[in-house]
Amino acid sequence: MNYRPTVRGRRLARELRKLREEQRLTLQDVADRLAWSRATVSRLETGQTRPKPDDVAALLDLYGVPSPDRDALLTLAREAGQRGWWTAYADVFAGSYVALEDDASDIRTWDPQLIHGLLQTEDYARAVITAGRLLPHRDQIERRIDARRIRQGLLDRPDAPRLHMIVDEAVLRRPIGSPAVMRAQFEALLVAGRRPLVTVQILPFARKEHAGLDGRFTILSYPDPADPDIAYVEGTMGDVYIESSAEIAKHRERFRLIEEASLSPEESAHLITEATRSST
Repeated sequence: MNYRPTVRGRRLARELRKLREEQRLTLQDVADRLAWSRATVSRLETGQTRPKPDDVAALLDLYGVPSPDRDALLTLAREAGQRGWWTAYADVFAGSYVALEDDASDIRTWDPQLIHGLLQTEDYARAVITAGRLLPHRDQIERRIDARRIRQGLLDRPDAPRLHMIVDEAVLRRPIGSPAVMRAQFEALLVAGRRPLVTVQILPFARKEHAGLDGRFTILSYPDPADPDIAYVEGTMGDVYIESSAEIAKHRERFRLIEEASLSPEESAHLITEATRSST
C-alpha cells in the first residue's frame, strides 16, 4: 500500500530535513551513521514513507534534539503514522489529496466543468464517475460512490473547514445524467450554499476571458501556521501538488481574480434557481 502523507506527515518531513541541514550533514552522512540506506533517509524527509517513531527517535538522537522539541516531534511522528479512513480505499484514492483535504481549515476551489466532490449528490457523482473513469465493473463505480459519501462527512464535523467553491456557468448548462439528476444536484447546491461555512459562486458566460482559463485547481489552507498552503491540480496524467510560496501566491491571486469576476453568492443562488426550473 502506498503511503499518502497527511499534513502532519509533511510537517514532520520538513522538520527532519531542516534539522539535518542545520547539522550540515548530507543524506549519505546520516545514512552512514545510522547504517541505513540513503534512500531511507530521503524518503523520510520527503514524506514518501510512513514515519516510524523509533526511526524518528534515532534521527533526533543523531541531531542532538533536546526536549521539549524532541517530545513534540515524536508525538508528530505518532500522529503522522496513524491511518486515516481513506486507507481502506487505497484502490480509489491514488494520491495524497484526500488525506490533505481532511486536515484543511479552508478549501478554495475553481472548476470550469464539474461541481466539487464534497458537494456532489450521489446520482450526479455516479454519472461523473461512470463517464470519466472508464471503469469496467459496476462494483468499482459503487465503491467510489461509497468513498465519496464518507469523504463528504468532512463538512458535517464540528471542526468542518470553510469551503469556497466557484464553478463556471457551463457547469449549470451541461447535462450530467438525467434532468432529474441535474435538478436534484442544483437543489442540493442551493441547500449547501446556505450553510455558514460554505460559499458557492458562479462565473457567468458574460465575463468572457478570465483568470481561470488555465483549468481547475484547489487551494488547501491549514489552522497551524507551520503548515503552508497547498495548491492541488488534478489531471488525467496524474496529480500535481504545488507548495512553493511563489506558486501558491500566484494561485491565491488567480482565485481572487476569479472570485471578483464571479456573481455574488446571492446572485449565484438566483442563477442556480433558474437552472433548477429549466432542468425539466
